[in-house]
Amino acid sequence: MTITCAHRGDSSKQRENTIVAIKSAIDSGADIVEIDVRLTKDNQVVVLHDSTLERLWGVSDLVSQRDWEFIAGLGDADNRIPLLSEVLKLFVNTSTILMIDMEAADPAQTAFDVVKSGPLALNQIYWCGNLQGMKKIRQLSSDARIWMPWNEITNPEQFEIDELNPEYINLHYSFVTRKRIEDFRSLGLKTAVWTVDDEATMRWAHAIGVDSITTNELELLQLTIGQADIFSKSDIAQTWSLEDIDVDRAMTVARDLGRWATLVIKSMEPGSITTKLNPADIVTQVDVMIEVHVREVIETNFPGHNFVGEELGGNYLNDTPTWYLDPLDGTTNFANLVPWSSFSLALAFNKTPLVGVVIDPWRSSLFEARAGNGAKLNGKELVIEDQGEIENPLSGRIVSTELAAHRPWPGMLQLLDSLSENYCTMRIMGSGTLTVVGVSAKRGIGAVIGQFSPIDHLAATLIVHEAGGVVLDEEGNVNLFPNSGGILVATKKASTSLYELWKTAISSQNRF
Repeated sequence: MTITCAHRGDSSKQRENTIVAIKSAIDSGADIVEIDVRLTKDNQVVVLHDSTLERLWGVSDLVSQRDWEFIAGLGDADNRIPLLSEVLKLFVNTSTILMIDMEAADPAQTAFDVVKSGPLALNQIYWCGNLQGMKKIRQLSSDARIWMPWNEITNPEQFEIDELNPEYINLHYSFVTRKRIEDFRSLGLKTAVWTVDDEATMRWAHAIGVDSITTNELELLQLTIGQADIFSKSDIAQTWSLEDIDVDRAMTVARDLGRWATLVIKSMEPGSITTKLNPADIVTQVDVMIEVHVREVIETNFPGHNFVGEELGGNYLNDTPTWYLDPLDGTTNFANLVPWSSFSLALAFNKTPLVGVVIDPWRSSLFEARAGNGAKLNGKELVIEDQGEIENPLSGRIVSTELAAHRPWPGMLQLLDSLSENYCTMRIMGSGTLTVVGVSAKRGIGAVIGQFSPIDHLAATLIVHEAGGVVLDEEGNVNLFPNSGGILVATKKASTSLYELWKTAISSQNRF
């Protein structure tokens, strides 16, 4: 059974970490209410997350620079910064557990002293946060109920677990999989995740067996857990039709997964690197981590859908909604710390794309499109404008391409020569996804890919098409999902000239 943890109280409805927020979470039936603690200049334990008073209270000073007398004057009534000693009283005669979180180790001793002299039993309190702080709490009490912080791809060593003797392993949800929960459970440990605020991820976390979910959206989490069986196996269509697919919901989930992938790619190191087909075909731990998470979320929220991924495989199924994912396109760039890589996720039915999301994490760009509804970049409509009346639409412009793995694709060098004769420059950046989708954002007037792959390119071709660009297969047909060969995307004005150069280049390689 998954339990609910209200992050900083009922923070979606009230100002976080205030008396009113904490009361609201208790009254709303949260199983756990998490609060944060800091020390004032005069060594009082106050309930506040940030090291400064600026974000919530408009004072730029550090908490540690101000006495309690000053801090007590901020806000009014119950909408203020409370002392930990005040908060303890709110939990007396309730079934809700208080979670005391600390970002640094400094408050550990003083906070424990407050708790020890307060009205709440130790078994109604959890401790989490800074690892050194948790070690201090364990030194102070063998009975303290501790959540061990652990945001690593690898599991903690047994000696680390033994030293802390935690009840939970507490991770950002990015690091959690069904298998990892089973691993922790085999060690007698529960799994807690933070901070989950969207419905699809809540449903996934509950489905894979997470024991506790921390959220800012308490009411949504309670509702989601209560409706956990709404997508039962009996609801799976035996024979799918387009009308059976909830495209609106697919768009929402894909967008949320794109935002999550942005966070992961920007914040994580590549980890261990292995090779696939050859030494240039590499995969990082982050590639696999992202794909496992996305697969589990899609499986939970869209039972009966098919999935094809770059790292874990899959096959096309006729008459079945199919998701296509490249968790980290531009892996070689990522592994070599070059900030030009991407995430691509698309949903198609019978090779007709319905939803596409591409992220450029390094520029905080989220591209999206839904078939027939246009394309957007960070919520703003994307429109590829006509270049106007010009003699040569290629002159002075950029056309992008990508290598076939680590080699030029057949005809690529001839296309390069032909473009140079038209005073057009070619760019190779190392991510086919970004190369294609870039045309929708006016990053060049066209792109040519030697071999189309729905995993890498389908989301991007849909976005370019919905933004008003031209998408052509090798036969010159508008085709967002070619069965074979390469693909070309371009502005309307440049598409004819660019296609003729491409066709000549690949024809010279005896490919037609």
